Amino acid sequence: MLALGTVSLVTDVSSEMVTAVLPLYLVTGLGLSPLGFGLLDGVYNGFSALVRLVGGHFADRGGGRHKWVAGLGYGISAVCKPLLLVAHALTPIGVVLAADRTGKGLWTAPRDALISLSSTPETRGRAFGVHRAMDTAGALLGPLVAFWILRATVDGYDAVFTVSFCVAVLGLLVLVLFVPGGRGGAVPAERPTLRAALALLRRRELRRITVCALLLGLATVSDSFVYLLLQRRLGVPDRWFALLPLGTAAAFLLLAVVFGRLADRVGRWAVFLGGHGALLVVYALLLTSWRGSGLPYLVLALHGAFYAATDGVLMATASDSVPEALRSSGLAVVQTGQALTRFACSLLFGAAWTVWGDRAALAAAAVALAVCAASSLTLRPKGTVTA
Repeated sequence: MLALGTVSLVTDVSSEMVTAVLPLYLVTGLGLSPLGFGLLDGVYNGFSALVRLVGGHFADRGGGRHKWVAGLGYGISAVCKPLLLVAHALTPIGVVLAADRTGKGLWTAPRDALISLSSTPETRGRAFGVHRAMDTAGALLGPLVAFWILRATVDGYDAVFTVSFCVAVLGLLVLVLFVPGGRGGAVPAERPTLRAALALLRRRELRRITVCALLLGLATVSDSFVYLLLQRRLGVPDRWFALLPLGTAAAFLLLAVVFGRLADRVGRWAVFLGGHGALLVVYALLLTSWRGSGLPYLVLALHGAFYAATDGVLMATASDSVPEALRSSGLAVVQTGQALTRFACSLLFGAAWTVWGDRAALAAAAVALAVCAASSLTLRPKGTVTA
């Protein structure tokens, strides 16, 4: 668990270095419109949905493949970092980001399967919480490194992408050298198939979990848009923009284990929906006329609480409804649905911002989130009310 957490920590330093500067680089540096940025942001966060099922499938075809499928994903993502140095137009940047998210799609489900298989149902929320806390420590360090590089170098963006590549390679080495491959590499009696993975949706509990994840994903505005909205509200200088994700990451780091343990005790679905309540408050704060000094701290703290209460908790919830032989594939089904709807949300939000303006677009997203949360409360999986 600690070795896998270390891989995620190091890899997240690399990923968040790029994520921290990418919105500003695309919108300010390359002059993309909100619609163009929404398209690329949707690709960056949603393209992995197209390959998560594939990654989960190959990881399940043999008990020891989780590590190596994850390693392939980490490697592809690492190679994409220096390619951003030579991509300066919408199409090549989109291709590079799509490839990067292909790597993420390959590693996500096998990584979460390894966490799930190494924990018990009673402690699964805490296990995912510990992992997400270590993962978020990297997310906290990444923007700091990016901020320091931007201030210390002339060609700041190029330096950020180069250092990000070096850090990603280090994370891949930790995975190869220190993370166990799985439970002895035992091959299940019946070979897992994609059809079998999709057939898991016939299970009432997993189907309800997936439907709720899809509904809520449709109203989850991406992080990059939240930071851009906050910057415009407060007039944050460009050189400080890379520090905004630090607030989200710090809150996530502090609360991930707390909410994981709370989910194990009082019920995972209650914590999951409570996290979306925190996101709704973020939308409301960004829509108010308040511009006080406490606004960015409150928005970013609630944004981090949203992730702490939903990211690992959703995977812990889904793990209880998926057999071990299809653990990677089953988790990938849920992740794929959520990623696809978040991709759609990025496209719709970017288009709404371009046509109506940022406030009208955010107001529409807030209404949609409230409706989807109410629907998810009604559709909640009956077995997840208590741990």
